[in-house]
Amino acid sequence: MHAFDVLGDPVRRRILELLADGEQTSGAISAVVQAEFGLSHPGVSQHLRVLRESGFTTVRAEGTRRLYAVDAEPMREVDVWLDQFRRFWNQRLDALATELARGKRARRRPTTERDKS
Repeated sequence: MHAFDVLGDPVRRRILELLADGEQTSGAISAVVQAEFGLSHPGVSQHLRVLRESGFTTVRAEGTRRLYAVDAEPMREVDVWLDQFRRFWNQRLDALATELARGKRARRRPTTERDKS
């Protein structure tokens, strides 16, 4: 399955967002996804299986628990593809940073001018 096919599903994206904060049990993941999407436990398990089989997650057993974690390797494929588009948003982000800096300077100036009077 292609990386964008995996990431195209909002449930799988949400699972990856949860795992971005660190390793989680399948039960903890299921609880959040069931509450947010109304899926059954088998439905969540199916999404976890897709993520595992496509390489986006790893799983390890700890007693009876299964702990899932993000595997960054498939994200590199996405990153490489996105690289051709970064120039479009990098320019805008640079412009935003400049405007934010101008705004901070402008907010500081009146305080300084008031202090002189």
